[in-house]
Amino acid sequence: MNLRCVAVLLLIGFLGFGLRADDPKPDKDGWYDLFDGKSLDDWKPAEDPKAFKVEDGLIVAGPSKLTHLYYAGPVQKADFKNFELKAEVKTRPKGNSGIFFHTQYQAKGIPGKGFEFQINNTGSDQKYRTGAIYPTKPLDKVLVKDDEWFECHLSVRGNRVVLKVNGDTTHDVELPVNAKSGLTLSSGTFAIQSHDPGSVVYFRRIRVKPLE
Repeated sequence: MNLRCVAVLLLIGFLGFGLRADDPKPDKDGWYDLFDGKSLDDWKPAEDPKAFKVEDGLIVAGPSKLTHLYYAGPVQKADFKNFELKAEVKTRPKGNSGIFFHTQYQAKGIPGKGFEFQINNTGSDQKYRTGAIYPTKPLDKVLVKDDEWFECHLSVRGNRVVLKVNGDTTHDVELPVNAKSGLTLSSGTFAIQSHDPGSVVYFRRIRVKPLE
């Protein structure tokens, strides 16, 4: 190999250092897609892998026994502290789900770390409807309808947590860093819930914007 070839290879290596074809890139406003609309390659299921599937560009959660699907992709190495998250969601009648945040993967049961952006319009839990923070900040109003798409918008800055449903704020609160319940705000990934055999919930366009 002559010196010119060596120089070219070194230049390519320098310019491409740390970059891969599949490195995630944000849009012009800083948002990353967490779901590509095609597969669950960046997600890790817990005890029931069949509880979640992709159909027509959507994540379908349920029906199944209680289980969860954790984001395990390359964005922020699946570890988020301060961020905004947006997801478009549609529930079937009696659908019950949620988006956990500041959580971590566990093979069974309800995540023992983090909090949940509750999604539940006509499910059996009348205390925690869509827009509640489970299990600390209830909301008993039904704000959106089954079989219609709505947007869940979550922002976390320090211990301030803001939830919005279709642009309307449902909670703007400070959550404890060291709660007596053992739940804490720290950092972590996201998880989607499949709640029970009578529940089906759809997700699309799940996006995150990391914040400093």
